[in-house]
Amino acid sequence: MKRGSSPDISRIRGVLESNFPVEIKEENGRHLLSYGAFKKLSVWLEGKKLCVDTESSKDVKDEEILDTNRRYRVFLEEATGYTAKERLAKAKKQVQGD
Repeated sequence: MKRGSSPDISRIRGVLESNFPVEIKEENGRHLLSYGAFKKLSVWLEGKKLCVDTESSKDVKDEEILDTNRRYRVFLEEATGYTAKERLAKAKKQVQGD
């Protein structure tokens, strides 16, 4: 999470709700939903890190895939405070061992 982006699960849920207009279930501290190309999207926090697990549907139309991907990118940016480019750079840095 970028400085200024609160690692608060209720804030993360609000960001999920604003980007994915579907029912969001809570199970064992994880927020779960199904939307568009996502058969399952699971979101939770581990300390200050946002954790996301996805399972994709295989039989969806291209428009639905594009819509889902756009919403997912916006969700990640709003939730973490980092752009896609910044998230990629952080992931590469983490893989290299900081």
